[in-house]
Amino acid sequence: MTLLLDAIRAHAADRPDAIALDGATPLTWATLARLIPPLAEDLRGRLSPDRPIATRIDHGVAECVLDLALVEAGLPTIPLPRFFNAQQIAASLANAGASAVIEGAVGIADGASPTFALSITPTGHPTAALPRGTARITFTSGSTGDPKGICLSLDHMGAVAGAVVAYLGVQHAGRHLPLLPPGILLENVAGFYATLLAGGTYVALPQAGVGMANPFRPDMMAILRTIDAHAITSLILVPEYLAGLIAAMRASGATLPRLTLVAVGGARVAPALLDAAAALGLPVRQGYGLTECASVVALDDGATDSRGSVGKSIGVNTIRLAADGEIMIDGPSYLGTPGTPRAAGPLATGDLGRLDAQGNFWIEGRKSALIITSHGRNISPEWIEGLLTAEPEIAQAMVRGDGRAALDALIVPARPDADIAGAIAAANAALPAYAQVAEWQIVPPFTPGLGLLTGNGRLRRSAIDAAFPFQKPGPDRPFFERLVAETREAQARFSVTPQLVAGLTGRISIADYIAYLTQAFHHVRHTVPLMQEARKRLGHRPTLVRALDDYIVEETGHEHWILDDIAAAGGDRAAAAASSPAPSTKAMVDHAYRTVREGNPAAFFGMVYVLEGTSIVMASHGAGAVRASLGLPETAFRYLTSHGALDQDHMVFFENLMNRIEEPEDQAAIIAMAEAMFGLFGGVFAGIELEAMRVAA
Repeated sequence: MTLLLDAIRAHAADRPDAIALDGATPLTWATLARLIPPLAEDLRGRLSPDRPIATRIDHGVAECVLDLALVEAGLPTIPLPRFFNAQQIAASLANAGASAVIEGAVGIADGASPTFALSITPTGHPTAALPRGTARITFTSGSTGDPKGICLSLDHMGAVAGAVVAYLGVQHAGRHLPLLPPGILLENVAGFYATLLAGGTYVALPQAGVGMANPFRPDMMAILRTIDAHAITSLILVPEYLAGLIAAMRASGATLPRLTLVAVGGARVAPALLDAAAALGLPVRQGYGLTECASVVALDDGATDSRGSVGKSIGVNTIRLAADGEIMIDGPSYLGTPGTPRAAGPLATGDLGRLDAQGNFWIEGRKSALIITSHGRNISPEWIEGLLTAEPEIAQAMVRGDGRAALDALIVPARPDADIAGAIAAANAALPAYAQVAEWQIVPPFTPGLGLLTGNGRLRRSAIDAAFPFQKPGPDRPFFERLVAETREAQARFSVTPQLVAGLTGRISIADYIAYLTQAFHHVRHTVPLMQEARKRLGHRPTLVRALDDYIVEETGHEHWILDDIAAAGGDRAAAAASSPAPSTKAMVDHAYRTVREGNPAAFFGMVYVLEGTSIVMASHGAGAVRASLGLPETAFRYLTSHGALDQDHMVFFENLMNRIEEPEDQAAIIAMAEAMFGLFGGVFAGIELEAMRVAA
């Protein structure tokens, strides 16, 4: 006889007609106590003894009885979340050596000898070696997508459920509604088992009926109505569901005065979300736990001064901090994984934390790059990045989304015309819903020189995250920030032009370098005339006129520097000066004149942003690489090195100037010009047929 059946029988003796399980067919404590033993016997006769049984079922009254009967029958169970994809299901079943799968609707034929109406499908898998005492094999989604089976004992799960009741008190044992998807350990232990031990009513309604048909796109208005209609008093949520509930309450003006407990776990909760919940009167308590510890380890006590912490241990485990701040857990833990018993010792969580003066623990972050979404799913970014970069269109990728509902990715295209949307769709097709990339930004390459890669090519995630924030600057942010953000994709596509990449990495010939300088001469000689044209039309804008006057002084004569460089590199200065520009170079120059003469002349500053920003990169990375590979003298690089140094100062001035541009039409014109120029300037590079390309052809 199990702890759960003991508790059920005790409640049946005290309150036989009270409702234990509410739903399609409510069951009283007396009926539940009567049904479990014969139904457990029914399962023993139909299922392989000592072999784990997988379940893939919905929430419901009969499904709850099935859980309890499997426990009473002593059959190890594998609750599989319904959001697992076919590959994950197959891997879980094989890993645990499941003998059969119970899925679909569950019914109970009551009578003299109650039986279950079940769909049982044998798997044909061989037996797996499970750690002694295994009662539950909980498969997390696995941070790499390969499900990880955690073996737990019944005593351990019962201890955690009992500790939850003792920590909270039986006064919270009212009407509990499961919203987390079926198969989630947190709801099973801290929701279902704890409610039964405390003598509450478990309101087991099918997911679709409460607004959870898709757990990653919940209908929060339907959930709000369900909570009210069924007089629910307690919930267990992940942060994403809490945020949705708050939004629904704000939109509808509804309140939930019957709620006495809203436990939130699975991922860190943003302080602002906790404050918003408190403002609406939601009795939120943040918890902390791990599957390896049978769910809950610590829980906030609900006091205002501890809001944001995960509180103290509920009493099953002790928590301490390692020297580096990692949270270590001592006490009962998982038994191991299929085929591998766990070695004795404390559990290193990988989470970083701190302890306040009142003994409350605060979660500070992760030691590793592991992402924990607001749905509570653990995801290794390397898994998804590997699928993304396997697509020919994608050169580099970084995935992020810790604490958020969906993942976003920073994507470096493999070439300027790469179909990134198609590539991401292809990668997403191989991923379960919770691990798919929902948003992306196309960004310039990650390089060690920019501090975005380590020397051995590993992503410097914090630096990349800081360089490319998830939130794009809003209209109230300085205009220069918007200019950078809104032209980033165009810049990124420009930056992977093969000829430009070859130059920045020193993989060009002297002839290639001279060909580049020749085209640079043909557009740089128009810089001052373009500025003079813009100045004529901006005479009523003294700030912009002064800026153009300064630029004209600085830029005058730079085309002669380029001719000097051509000569120093062994080229024909006169021939370069007398040559005609390439069609792509002419197209760029013509677009600039047309825009300045016929459009908004302030757009010229979009061209300044592109050319000066590019010259800095080429000076700091390209000039040295080309010189080293070609053995040319310093005198062959005056334009790149001097222009780059000048433009670093210019860009500081330029940023301040752009932040003084307030007219929306000017801002739009500058952004449009910059986007166009990145494409046109990329065309200038793409039009240079490198010597290596000619040889290959």
